[in-house]
Amino acid sequence: MTEDPMAEAAADGQSLFDALHEGEDAVVRLLRAGAAAESSDENGASPLYLAAVSDRPGVVRLLLAAGADPDRACGPESGDLPICGAACGGHTEVVQALLSAGARPDLREQFGFTALRWAVGLGHARTARTLLDHGADPCLPGPGDEAPLLLAARRGSLETVRALLDHGAGAPEGALEEALAEARRMLEVDLEQEMRGGLLDAYGDTDVHQISVHRAVIDGGETLTVELERNGEPFAGQDQQTGHGAIATLLETELGLLAPFEELARRALRSGSPDLDNWHASAEALRERGDEETRQAAAAWCSSGDPVRQAFGADVLTRLGQDPSGA
Repeated sequence: MTEDPMAEAAADGQSLFDALHEGEDAVVRLLRAGAAAESSDENGASPLYLAAVSDRPGVVRLLLAAGADPDRACGPESGDLPICGAACGGHTEVVQALLSAGARPDLREQFGFTALRWAVGLGHARTARTLLDHGADPCLPGPGDEAPLLLAARRGSLETVRALLDHGAGAPEGALEEALAEARRMLEVDLEQEMRGGLLDAYGDTDVHQISVHRAVIDGGETLTVELERNGEPFAGQDQQTGHGAIATLLETELGLLAPFEELARRALRSGSPDLDNWHASAEALRERGDEETRQAAAAWCSSGDPVRQAFGADVLTRLGQDPSGA
């Protein structure tokens, strides 16, 4: 009797790895034919880990239903966790699927990283909030013993800071002050120049390398990306979110501190756009004061010869319920 070719394929662990790239139907066929959900490839990686880092939530759910362990570490030194791989890429739906299957959010992989540490350090706010909603410790430090709130302030992701604060990250004594100091420090850094310098130090400042700079606005936050290119193709890069002004303003509010009008205005203008969080946070903080000093300062800015200063002053006055034109 001839053996079922699909059953033969299922006996070969590598065939399941091939199926990951073909789609969910191929994975279903192999799992039904007897392929082991817990197999490993030549590098020691599991199908679940590869599906997680590739952002394939449907395949992840199939493998979990077939018995894959959501907490199984894999890789060359058994140091990689599926939930960490998904969090590193900001694959929120995959993270949700793993958590629903029982993955432990605070489990550490090699070098002490947790899923939350990856998400916070890379500014994946939705992923961070999902982990926090499922019990991730908002104060658990990662490598370097740095608190998540401090890392979020350094990263410049306002929404990540908000998610952490909503889950108690500001409770430990000194946590808010430490994060505020970091956000203020980052406000004084020329991010583009620092990132350019870091890449050139790492890869060499030669005529072969060209540098490209990109800025993208997503949900009110700006991300700055600096890439090294060779023959017109990027081969290395860094990215950094730029919401440090809004973060500093938020943390000052949490601490009951009042930054001067000029400082808040400087943070708004540093972003250069009324559409960004840095601008909105400063204008809203001034609106909440609603005092005569703020009104007079905003009116003075409306009389400035600088159109951007005029725009910020007018925005503040409008939020105060006053006509910027003085009519």
